[in-house]
Amino acid sequence: MKVLLINGSPHPKGCIGTAFQIMVEEFALAGVETEIINVGNEAVRGCIACGSCRKTGKCVFDDLVNETAPKFEAADGMVVGSPVYYGQPNGNVISFVQRLLYSTSFSKAMKVGASVVSCRRGGNSASFEQINQFFGISGMPIAPSTYWNDVHGSSGDDVYADEEGVQTMRNLARTMTFLMRAIAAEKERSGLPGFARGSRTNFIR
Repeated sequence: MKVLLINGSPHPKGCIGTAFQIMVEEFALAGVETEIINVGNEAVRGCIACGSCRKTGKCVFDDLVNETAPKFEAADGMVVGSPVYYGQPNGNVISFVQRLLYSTSFSKAMKVGASVVSCRRGGNSASFEQINQFFGISGMPIAPSTYWNDVHGSSGDDVYADEEGVQTMRNLARTMTFLMRAIAAEKERSGLPGFARGSRTNFIR
């Protein structure tokens, strides 16, 4: 089992980095391999809908997105984390995930997804829901925990004082591990579920 953790914070060792470290420790106890990819300080531009990826199989902007694509294909799960800025995730991580999902042609179905957000006080729920939209449209089961996947504070050290947040991160890692193992076992036993494809309906005709 392997999980990619995408850190959208400009501070790799900030609140999201600390939340991820808590999850990494829990994954390690279960024998799950992890890799953290920091995108918060990268110059990640948004998708320009050029369609080049449909011809070449990769994004026209040859950056961290293309470097991450094969790692994502090989992973069983992905966690996307971001601090809250103006009630929404950091723009860098949104651009990164949009391009990663859109430019790759391999199936993401049944890879387990999870979002983790942090803020000093408010805006977590809206950011949490926005990130989860990526998983829902990609056929990726969304891992729950015992609360919404958020932590509070202004620094990495603050996170450890958020006892419920720490508990939530540990439980999230355990849930992801369970789901990934269950999906792998069922895939081995009877294969993945089939999906109908090809029907694209516009609302205006």
